[in-house]
Amino acid sequence: MSQVIAVTAGSAFLRAFPPATLGFRLVEVTGPAGIHFRHNSGAYGGKLLPETLGSGCAFLDYDRDGWQDILLVNGMDWPGHKRQRSTLHLYRNNRNGTFTDVTRSAGLDVEMYGMGVSVGDYNNDGYPDILITCVGQNRLFRNTGRGTFVDVTRQSGLAGRQAFSTSALWFDFDGDGLLDLLVCNYVKWSPEHDVFCSLDGKHKSYCTPEAYRGETCWLFHNRGDGSFEDATATSGIFDTSSKSLGVALLDYDQDGWPDVLIANDTQPNKLYRNLHNGKFKDVAVEAGIAFSSEGKARAGMGVDVGDFDNSGIPGIAITNFDNEMIGFYRADRHGLFEDMALSTGIGPASRNTLGFGCVFVDADLDGALDLVAVNGHIDETARFVRGVGYAQAPHLFRNDGKAHFTDVAAQAGSEFAQPKVGRGLAYGDFDRDGDQDILVSANNGPAQLFRNDQLAGNRSIRFHLTGTKSNRDAIGANVRIFHSGMSQSRMVKSGSSYLSQSELPVTFGVGKQDKIERAAIEWPSGRTEEYKQLTSGRAYDCVEAKGIASREGF
Repeated sequence: MSQVIAVTAGSAFLRAFPPATLGFRLVEVTGPAGIHFRHNSGAYGGKLLPETLGSGCAFLDYDRDGWQDILLVNGMDWPGHKRQRSTLHLYRNNRNGTFTDVTRSAGLDVEMYGMGVSVGDYNNDGYPDILITCVGQNRLFRNTGRGTFVDVTRQSGLAGRQAFSTSALWFDFDGDGLLDLLVCNYVKWSPEHDVFCSLDGKHKSYCTPEAYRGETCWLFHNRGDGSFEDATATSGIFDTSSKSLGVALLDYDQDGWPDVLIANDTQPNKLYRNLHNGKFKDVAVEAGIAFSSEGKARAGMGVDVGDFDNSGIPGIAITNFDNEMIGFYRADRHGLFEDMALSTGIGPASRNTLGFGCVFVDADLDGALDLVAVNGHIDETARFVRGVGYAQAPHLFRNDGKAHFTDVAAQAGSEFAQPKVGRGLAYGDFDRDGDQDILVSANNGPAQLFRNDQLAGNRSIRFHLTGTKSNRDAIGANVRIFHSGMSQSRMVKSGSSYLSQSELPVTFGVGKQDKIERAAIEWPSGRTEEYKQLTSGRAYDCVEAKGIASREGF
């Protein structure tokens, strides 16, 4: 089947990556794994704006057994149009390739119009907590450490704010060892103030964001007592012109302090540089990331950051609307970004798709980060008025290690390449075989889990970091490995993609290498640790200031 699909893509594609040499395959295992979930947008014909945008997904180890669990965010029916009860779903990893739905027993059987998810241990007790962004009131669930969660939205100080929130991330912006919280908001919207938009002047259609005023993102500072204070205005984050959908953590100026990149829809993207004093400055324009190369604000949806050229400097991918291409940026040593979408091959291949979730992941474990993006339009009428599909095939851009990418989605797996109304996207090694598996959510459709099967014998090395002086999740830590005359780097991060959260452990593909010469960890606290002669094909537990321990296998 994959050969037939590849032939339709052209003989040049076959010459570039014959099926036998791709090196991996993505196999859909959703049903056999016990994942039975379908997103409910609440759509009933009223064409309400939030129906088009949800929802997210996450890999997390909520019970700390060393196996990645799955969380899927859900919407709900609108008031006055109740047809079903729908909640998010938490699936516990059974450690044998299957999952058990533990939503009810975990205390998460709660209805809300959910959009996104961000996972972080905000109270440093060793157990990951969950923030669900919503239309209306966002919800914070504290992990009790006993397999259950408690809604602490009110006690935490996050209650009383009604908005159309989207992506979020946990990070320690002031270096005090506590995770702070940044929440993206889209536009000022409510059912009572929904704008009538129409393609033909008669029938209601979904509006574009231009029909609504923007909304500021929120920044909450962790007080250390289980509560947060609003630092939005004092930090310099406040900006009501933004229409934010995606957010990513990075250290773009390599100064050891976490910066924030926000993808905005029809507004300039934001790059908030950390000034080391609790304040940020937007430097997106001077850094070259605010606009397209033509000087236009694009419809930024999802975003991820990764060292795709192994230079030690993070590159950036931002998914956009159809006919806008993915923005694909590489920075120089001075922090100036250039959009390389056209020269890398990513731009032309993504011109006719509307992208949402995107992640950098080394799918074939060859040591070069590839890029995965899921696509799907916002309105089924798109195929009539724009000539593009509503459900769209995803992209899997394979990195050749020489700054050129080829879309091998069709070669990677026929189920994976099927058109979807893609939204959320996350990666995590759910079966502990050393590669990163893929989780995809669809708007008003089913979630899908794809197991990554390695075919070429490439190996990997994984690091699980635990902070002591730094935040316990070590979010913001940078890991760099050295082998065979080259180096790779990964950051421990929350956020990225679109409304979603990938696993916190970091994975490096090392090809056929049995060992790496050195690994260096730069902790958020400023501490640096180095370890030499590490064996590949296994995972390492690294505790700040306490050393490293290897596991047999992953």
